[in-house]
Amino acid sequence: MTVYPSFINIVRFFCLAIFISAAFFLGILFFIMNHITVDFSTLGDYQAGRPSIVLDDEGNEWARFQFDRREAVTLAELPPHLIQAFVAAEDWHFFSHAGVSLKGIARSTLVNLYHGKKMQGASTITQQLVKLLFFNSKKTFRRKIQEQLYAVLIEYQCTKEQILQTYLNHIYFGCGIYGVEAACQRFWNCSAIDISIDQAALLAGVIRSPGRYCPLINPLSCEQRRNIILGQMQKLSFITQEQYAQLCTADISLASVSQNSIAPHVQEMIRLELETLFGKKELYTGGLTIQTTINRSIQERAQRVFTQQITRLRDKLALDIDGALVSVQPESGQIKAMVGGYTFTQSKFNRALQAKRQLGSIFKPVVYAAALQQGATLADTEVDEEFEFESGGSTWRPKNYNHIFGGQMTLAQAISHSNNIIAIKTFLKVGAPSVIAIAEQCNINAKSNPYPSLALGCVDVSVLQATGLFNIFANDGIYVEPYCIKWVKDRWGNKLFTHTSKNKRVLESRITGQIAKGLELGINRVRARIKDPIVNAEIISKTGTTNDSRTCWFVGSTPTLTTGIYIGCDDNQSLGVDVYPIHTAFPIWQRLYMRMQCSKKKFAYDPSLKEILINEVTGEQVATAGPGIISIYV
Repeated sequence: MTVYPSFINIVRFFCLAIFISAAFFLGILFFIMNHITVDFSTLGDYQAGRPSIVLDDEGNEWARFQFDRREAVTLAELPPHLIQAFVAAEDWHFFSHAGVSLKGIARSTLVNLYHGKKMQGASTITQQLVKLLFFNSKKTFRRKIQEQLYAVLIEYQCTKEQILQTYLNHIYFGCGIYGVEAACQRFWNCSAIDISIDQAALLAGVIRSPGRYCPLINPLSCEQRRNIILGQMQKLSFITQEQYAQLCTADISLASVSQNSIAPHVQEMIRLELETLFGKKELYTGGLTIQTTINRSIQERAQRVFTQQITRLRDKLALDIDGALVSVQPESGQIKAMVGGYTFTQSKFNRALQAKRQLGSIFKPVVYAAALQQGATLADTEVDEEFEFESGGSTWRPKNYNHIFGGQMTLAQAISHSNNIIAIKTFLKVGAPSVIAIAEQCNINAKSNPYPSLALGCVDVSVLQATGLFNIFANDGIYVEPYCIKWVKDRWGNKLFTHTSKNKRVLESRITGQIAKGLELGINRVRARIKDPIVNAEIISKTGTTNDSRTCWFVGSTPTLTTGIYIGCDDNQSLGVDVYPIHTAFPIWQRLYMRMQCSKKKFAYDPSLKEILINEVTGEQVATAGPGIISIYV
């Protein structure tokens, strides 16, 4: 009988303790609410700080980084479906809770416990606004409690309309875009006042993860996320089932604002690098000055001729063809132009950096350079014939691209005709380690394929890597790592970053001089065949084609500029029969260079090299020029 009074007393004690604690907490909360205020009147006066200015190689501004904010809109101006979309996406009970949703907390807790990890959050729109205005993105238990207290405080002092209006004018949509008005202007060239239901759902879907759902970055994921929001709007009876079915098929139809800007892929490359170095806030508001290596004239011409040629190829071959281009200065490695793809608004994927394609015949000069290191000369001969050998447990019977065997020929002729058989035989003679060593020093991971197929360029590289590799033959055997940012200064003129060149001699001058002479023979054959002029300057170049013409390469250098180009489909399908670099990549290079002002500068050759005439078949030295006679260095 004595157990029950003790139990009752314990229950009473705990109830009293809970009551006193709650009263104490509510007292503190009441004190805070009546003695601490949040001044929303200053929010409209937000200053985006100073933009960061991007300069070209002549010191002229060609881009800037700044938060994309435009004039704020009032809630009364916005269409109801825009408000409904954000409520459906982020906070179903926004108009009924007091800043913190107990139902949301309970639901997310159960879901997260069930999955054993965080799958859902419970932040209300008010809490998101608090985080946006008063806290950073660091997640701690203490900050979460503070966030909830601030949310309750704001709900006590402000109307729902004030909270929602401020939220919509400050929320982040990715790519430096803040606020619904700025987002609508950037995505569709229209005001938030005029957007449609499906556009409103798209905006509401982005803010959960701007890096993943921003339509400028990932339109496919953005569209899928938009349809989820449309489904939630239908579930909440904001739209009908018929509207939902129709709107889910609507095209995103982004405005092509970014496509018309200068070097959009380069801007994105620079932005990502600077965000890593200095952070978003400093980049967008710190007033930095960024000196780049981009030459505006070359860049604009490169974009124009690249787009024109890809358009022609798409129409002619009926394929979704794309590609990339990089131009670098041979001696310095400064990137003068970069085109990362056909369009930028459809995809920010920078094919010049991120697309990896097999290098093809562009790699062959490395094989011959390894042979010259071991004492060979371009006058040495080899037999172009059908042969087979065991490789990787199977028998390989390599062929030339034209399926013709030419018999005996010099290494010089093999280079100029891009012969496969001679390249493979040379590779087998010099050995994989010698060839791989040269490639590795030029940032090419050739260790992944230490087999004879490496002689034909069976190694995956980006256009930037391919251009850097070929550039050693234009730069007297010195590899220079390509770069784009020279230096960065803060608003007071103090240098925060300066590029340090990474140069290293990969090949002796006498070797690159001999290879360059062989590469010159190839472009001279092209010059003799085509009617249009190329450029009035010394040129060395190399074409490259992978199996079934999946990728067409052209890399060419003058003493002042090396440019690499690839053409191919993103899904790596064949471009078709009899489609070669001379029809696809080379015309871009030709049109880029033919109107370029070329200096009288010459390639640097080892002064000990001697120019001689030889028979291209036998390698025998002769005294006079004539048919079948070529000029080489020894």
